[in-house]
Amino acid sequence: MTEASAAPLATPTAEAAGPATPRPVLVVDFGAQYAQLIARRVREAKVYSEIVPHTWSVEQMLAKDPAAIILSGGPSSVYAQGAPFVDPALFEAGVPVMGICYGFQAMAQALGGEVAQTGRREYGGTEVEVCEAGVLLSGTPDHQTTWMSHGDAVHRAPEGFEVLATSSGSPVAAFEDKGRRLFGVQWHPEVKHSAHGQTVLEHFLYDGAGLSPDWTASNVVADQVAAIRSQVGDARVICGLSGGVDSSVAAALVQKAVGDQLTCVFVDHGLLREGEVEQVERDFVDATGVNLVIRDEKERFLTALAGHTDPETKRKIIGREFIRAFEDAAREIVEAAGDDGGEVKFLVQGTLYPDVVESGGGEGAANIKSHHNVGGLPDDLQFELVEPLRTLFKDEVRAVGLELGVPEVIVWRQPFPGPGLGIRIIGEVTAERLDTLRAADAIAREELTKAGLDREIWQCPVVLLADVRSVGVQGDGRTYGHPVVLRPVSSEDAMTADWTRLPYDVLSTISTRITNEVADVNRVTLDVTSKPPATIEWE
Repeated sequence: MTEASAAPLATPTAEAAGPATPRPVLVVDFGAQYAQLIARRVREAKVYSEIVPHTWSVEQMLAKDPAAIILSGGPSSVYAQGAPFVDPALFEAGVPVMGICYGFQAMAQALGGEVAQTGRREYGGTEVEVCEAGVLLSGTPDHQTTWMSHGDAVHRAPEGFEVLATSSGSPVAAFEDKGRRLFGVQWHPEVKHSAHGQTVLEHFLYDGAGLSPDWTASNVVADQVAAIRSQVGDARVICGLSGGVDSSVAAALVQKAVGDQLTCVFVDHGLLREGEVEQVERDFVDATGVNLVIRDEKERFLTALAGHTDPETKRKIIGREFIRAFEDAAREIVEAAGDDGGEVKFLVQGTLYPDVVESGGGEGAANIKSHHNVGGLPDDLQFELVEPLRTLFKDEVRAVGLELGVPEVIVWRQPFPGPGLGIRIIGEVTAERLDTLRAADAIAREELTKAGLDREIWQCPVVLLADVRSVGVQGDGRTYGHPVVLRPVSSEDAMTADWTRLPYDVLSTISTRITNEVADVNRVTLDVTSKPPATIEWE
């Protein structure tokens, strides 16, 4: 175990007031593929949002003291047996509500309007005609392209509503009751294919709901620093630092809140990329002066992972062993301090909102995969968690990092999963396979940097298909080696992503170098799948 430290970047000021929690705009998820995107678009308008399930009662929603509510799209027909519905009491609560697609139809039906099949489905780009601008469509063109995905339509608006727009397949494509602050559109304004979608959402938020665009990185920092001080008090804290943007920003927030009560612990689990440990010491410690303990735990993790190939099992093992390593570190920190401090009660993690949603930890969310720091945590966790980024998306975390003065080399670092290369090896994780993948990954990263593409892509996982072999020819002889997969993706927040169209010459160079320089690899392939249907990581 080694330690590194320097002069602290920030120390806590006098006792702060309790945390100020912003009133959320609730996005009610009816099973929409775009529910997370709606929440993001609201946040882009500098208004705080949270996602909740459609199974929540009106009382549960109102208990959150929402500033407004948005009803998302969904795959059902509102008149089908067992379809999700909206309690009409929601519209009597005095909270501004906007319905989108299915949410629009559910609102219309709940308030006495008519929803039925049109016999003409509308999918993709659809032109709507504005017949009355109202609040929602103020300042937008009379004819505009929107993105639709529906087979049913509102045929008659509820009493008291003004029809704002129509389309060839939707007799009522938008409506509003300005007096009751109720609004709705048939299309998806959250999708960028809807030409004026963000404007429509902002009209609802600012003009319809009367909200102000005041949820900024500065406010997030102030709120979280106060929340951390309130939670932690004068107790000791450790932070699982990986060197990535998430854990680095979380550590910087906690350090700003409680100063030298924080010790960062970097666990070298043997699943890291080339140069990872040196990067953490050089960039983060030098910039922040945080107290850092580095633990060599390679043998612990490799032993625990031996013989396991199931992705969920590997993630849970890695999550468990991280906690065991942090527990050992905490005991040693206390022993080293002697009588100068008490036990370590808190563990800081850089958990993000997408981690929570994909792990099934979001309200009503399906478990896509258990992130090691959410669904992979052991039941007998000895620490209380401090997760100051749990409600944020990646781009929001970067904004907070810049606000805190975290170096840009860290803020703009490409994401790297906590389980590391362990979930980029398809099959059992062994030291030899890690060496192979580490070498291939280093080549890909080096060539992407040379080509100036680091800021053009979100990340480029390199995946080793360890349980697959293919025939090749090298040096006039037959080989039977492993393929690797390049997975370059572009994304804003990791909830959705598209594969990045890298230049062919860059791909060629990467392929040639990997097959020439990395033993046991004789084939390089390219993953050209978006998310959805695929996740960014293969496991």
